[in-house]
Amino acid sequence: MTGEDGGGGVRVLIADDHPVVRAGLCALLASEPDIEVVAEAADGAAAVRQAGLTRPDLVLMDLRLGEGIDGVEATRRILELPDPPRVLVLTTYDSDADIARAIDVGAAGYLLKAGPPEELFAGIRTAARGETALSPKVATRLLNRVREPAPALSPREIETLELLARGLSNRQIAKELFVSEATVKTHLVHIFAKLGVDTRTAAVATAVERRLIRLAD
Repeated sequence: MTGEDGGGGVRVLIADDHPVVRAGLCALLASEPDIEVVAEAADGAAAVRQAGLTRPDLVLMDLRLGEGIDGVEATRRILELPDPPRVLVLTTYDSDADIARAIDVGAAGYLLKAGPPEELFAGIRTAARGETALSPKVATRLLNRVREPAPALSPREIETLELLARGLSNRQIAKELFVSEATVKTHLVHIFAKLGVDTRTAAVATAVERRLIRLAD
């Protein structure tokens, strides 16, 4: 690809569902002589289609793309194309679950929209060279997860969380699990400590964010 061998600029496809954001990125990247925006996409399906048609070196991918497939699924599909471009996530979302999902499907990096333009330019060039580009905040979070992995929840604690997410009281949870209310309270103490939260609502929200449980439709 041209972005790798020094024989030309990095050809970029921008995938973002906000027209103002796309316009701003186009204007920003136009200031860099070695970066060229060759296409735009307003949703995930269009991003996959445009990646196949225009064959960019790199796709700047938002995670939330309105209706249809999200940025993670679009990334997965793009990377299944013949001789695929690299995909660099550029988003406002920085939860552990979002970062993990994007990296797991093969994204070449993860940048935050709140970062300075220089970080974006460097990230594009880094990803185009085949290296990993991470915003400092994301890199710190990933390192912290490696250094201090969160304690794993037990199967019974996961069951308790799932019932908690359904809005059940301690007494109702105890009946469902055939245990005493005191045992349920003990499970909740352990769950709160492992998730680093202090309320039932925060426990459910954190568990959903980390994809430990899934809310019922």
